[in-house]
This record gives sequence, C-alpha cells and structure tokens, in this order.
Amino acid sequence: MNVRTTVKSIQDIMRQDVGVDGDAQRISQLCWMFFLKIIDDKDKELETFQKGYRSPIPQNLQWRAWASDPEGLTGEGLLAFINDELFPKLKDLPDAGQNGRRLVVRDVFADAYNYMKSGQLLRQVINKISEVDFNNLAERQHFGDIYEQILNDLQSAGNAGEYYTPRAVTAFMADRIDPKPGEILLDPACGTGGFLTCAVRHMRERYVKTPADEQKMQKALRATEKKQLPHMLCVTNMLLHGIDDPSFVRHDNTLARPYVSYTKSDRVDIVLTNPPFGGREEDGIETNFPKNFQTRETADLFLALIVRLLKPTGRTGIVLPDGTLFGEGVKTRLKEHLLAECNLHTIVRLPNSVFKPYASIGTNLLFFEKGTSTQEVWFYEHRVPEGQKAYSMTRPIRFDHLKPCIDWWDKREANEVAWKVTIDEIKARNYNLDFKNPHTVEEDHGDPVELMAKLEESERETAKLRDKLKAMLEEALLR
Repeated sequence: MNVRTTVKSIQDIMRQDVGVDGDAQRISQLCWMFFLKIIDDKDKELETFQKGYRSPIPQNLQWRAWASDPEGLTGEGLLAFINDELFPKLKDLPDAGQNGRRLVVRDVFADAYNYMKSGQLLRQVINKISEVDFNNLAERQHFGDIYEQILNDLQSAGNAGEYYTPRAVTAFMADRIDPKPGEILLDPACGTGGFLTCAVRHMRERYVKTPADEQKMQKALRATEKKQLPHMLCVTNMLLHGIDDPSFVRHDNTLARPYVSYTKSDRVDIVLTNPPFGGREEDGIETNFPKNFQTRETADLFLALIVRLLKPTGRTGIVLPDGTLFGEGVKTRLKEHLLAECNLHTIVRLPNSVFKPYASIGTNLLFFEKGTSTQEVWFYEHRVPEGQKAYSMTRPIRFDHLKPCIDWWDKREANEVAWKVTIDEIKARNYNLDFKNPHTVEEDHGDPVELMAKLEESERETAKLRDKLKAMLEEALLR
C-alpha cells in the first residue's frame, strides 16, 4: 500500500472536521491514534513471541477491540466511547505495567485530547489508519519517513517548529559523536526524538550485530521533553523505530531539578541535543543553579547542566546560537567553565538559513569531551552549496552537504573553511568564541573620504541632469 497516500487522505478527512483547528491539533490528533494502532500491532507481535505477555492497555480499550472493524462504532456512539471511556481510563491507568509500557501510555494520554467533533469523519480516519500494518517492516520504515515529513511540516503549527532540527544536522552530529551500544546516551530536551532516532540508526548500521547488542543499545537510551505534543511525538517515533519500551522518554523539565541533585549515578557517556534557545525559563528555575550560572536563558542553563552530567571522557554534540559564542556576563563564566572542564575541540559554524523557516539566526555545532581542559579549538565554516544562495524549505540542508566536513575531521588542516585558535587567544578575548574565518578576504570598499567625495560629485551631476531635464520639459510645454 502507499502509506504517503494514506496519510494525505487522513489529513484531507480531518480538514473537513470543524473541531480540528490547524496543523498542531491535526498532528496531535493523528499522533494519539497512530500511537494506539502502533502499540496494538506491537502487542500482537510480543504476544506471539513472548509467553505470558500482556498488553499495558485493558482489553476493551485496545485498538483491535473498538477500532479495527470498519463497520464498528461510528457517529455519536464512537465519540461517546472515545471521550467518556477511552481517554478517561487511559489517563488514569495504574502504575503497574510491563517494562514501563503502561506508564508510557498514561504519559502520552495525560495531556492528549480528541479534537474531532464528527463521529462519521472520525470513523473514516480510523479505517484509514487500520490499513497500515506496523508489524510489516517495509510499511513501518516507509511510514517512518512519512512521519518525519509530518514533523518537518510543523513550521505552520505556531511555535511547534522550535523542536524540529533538520535530519541532516542530527545525522551528522550522531555520525561525529559515534555512539556505541551500552553507552548511556541522553537528550535532555529531546523534542520529537530526532537525535535519538539518528543515534539508533547509526548504531544499528555500524555496531548492532546480535539481539544482545540491540537490547544493550535500547537500555542505554535516556531522554526528557517538557512539552506534551513533542513528548507524544517522540514516544511514537521511538515505537516506529523499533524501540520496545520508550518509557525512558520522560515528560518533564530537565532544568526543574536542582543542579546539585544530579550526582554520579546520573552521569552519562553521551549528550546529543539541540536545547531551546532564545527563550526564557519560568520564574524560579534559575535558582536551581549555582549563582554564577543563574540566568533565564534556557540554552545557557542546559550547557551548564550538560557539563555536570558528563562522565569523565563523556562527549557532547550540541546546537547553540551565535549569541552563546560572543555573549558576556553569565555566558562568559559558562564558557570559562566549559573550557576548563572539557576539551572543546570543534565548532562547526552553520549559515543562518539552516533552520529556516523556524529561525534565521546563526547557529553552531559544538563538540566537546569532558576530562581535559581545552588547549585549542578548531573551527569549520559550513557554506551553502555553490549555485544556491541559501537553504530553504524546498532546498534544505542534506547530509551529503556536510560530507566535506566529515572528510576533513580526522585529518585536520587549515584551509579556506577551517582554522584553529589557541586557548591563549580565547582568554585574550575574554572567552569570546566568535572567531571569524581568517581566510575570508573582506571586500575593500576604499577610503571613506574618497568615497564621500565621489558621492558628492555624483549628487552634483545628478542635480545638473535634473535641472537640464526640467528646462527641456518647460520649453516643450511653452511651444
């Protein structure tokens, strides 16, 4: 079957329903329904291969019981069941569950809603979803691509786009960090799970050879997401990517826990993340941090916490804005702390258009390893491909655009897009990391005095021509 056509037809049906207002609600509605279908298909698989397995969802609430019959509940009866029975009971599931799967269901439905008002249209959507067999590997992989396209479309869903990072960027960062099964990997602001899925894909392609490897990899994943919709999307994304128990994706605010309460037992091997930036945390969150790091800038707080969370030799790939590089005050103290505690070995500078249409600000990929202080930092300037002025929705950044940086990575040499600076140079600039490419020759616009004289001469010539034209027009009118 054509999964792309199925998804498009579902969206077309939803647009006819007066209760679904805009992309954010449409995506949320799609997500909880796909979640129930995916988990039901997964339950059927586990029931076949695991003796004594029991679904985390009560029997009468399972997809197969109320949704799979195309001639089943519809109209007001279907709406009543979903609104008065399905949602209340799933929101109130008891804690006991199998490998945390019941907790996953409860967390997903904690803030979920049924926005559709027409039971007939709802039945049409359900029947379309029932056509997809998520135990069919080919269909699951194909739907995974469609699902990520849906995430890509979030820019029209208000501020939802803030948690989408281009796949090329997440894949590149996972490739450079090179996670391995068993290494504890954390995304403390995971959004829809882009870094997690890329890390999982990377490990499966390179290192996962046996079921034991797969189990070791899955058990070492950690993630937290503050907002309800991206949390739901992330959990569904994990199920789509073959993660048996996505209960490691916590619906919480990583920054709400006191900085000092993160101890040795919380340390991780790897952090891959794109923390929210440009925003402000709620009142009081900054008091969880030491006084010299206190700020309401979310990205700064995450950077401080990540340094604390890393094990010795732990490594990080993080997306940060230009403001972090040149900012002063708390930002200066954070950078001084980072460079003392970690080896910030690479900063990849991205063009402003990488995150369009979500943002048009300069961003950077910082790679560092805890345990030794920084002695030098390599900078790599990624440029938009030749023949293209900027990245856009129709011409986004692709993984192969970042291949030159991968080729350069292990055999570092200064060139027209790569240069290094020493720790002494950084200290001399009061930890300002906003180093421009020294190989870029700035255009010489000439001497300002000469330019002003030329401008004045041009203005005089323009005035003469204007007077001449005026005289010609007056003469013509008098004839």
